[in-house]
Amino acid sequence: MEPAEARDRARDAAALWSVGYVSAAELVEVACDLLVAGHDGPTLAMLAGVHTRHADEEVPELLEAALHDVGLDFYPIRSNAGAEAAARTLARRVLTGAMEPSALTVWAHSTFGHGTLDLVERLVELDDVYDCLDYSDMTEQDVDADVMAEARRIVGSAC
Repeated sequence: MEPAEARDRARDAAALWSVGYVSAAELVEVACDLLVAGHDGPTLAMLAGVHTRHADEEVPELLEAALHDVGLDFYPIRSNAGAEAAARTLARRVLTGAMEPSALTVWAHSTFGHGTLDLVERLVELDDVYDCLDYSDMTEQDVDADVMAEARRIVGSAC
């Protein structure tokens, strides 16, 4: 894995961890990947050395400093900044074809619901549209196109 790819993977995993989408054990694996790719740092090495059996207890104590070792932002659990970063991560996956548009709306709806996070409110609404296609003149492809447009907006909102 290239250093930039490992760093991007760590950025995404940290954001997704903050909303409960990835486990602490996955962050240990990401830390190992960072080390193998050539990144370094004392806390990063400690994070990579955590036994997955103890990840839930030890990762929260090490993650912030380990991310700073490689120049990445830390998002506390249930923080708005983490939620927005997670939404951008999954929106990028939709845009690259790694995730289905409908899966993004289901995630947004089940993770945040209506009226909770402005950045994903339209995705939550589109999840409802998917559920009502039988009673609408929209097709699944129409809704997919709307989700893709929304994913582009979400990714672009980081600029």
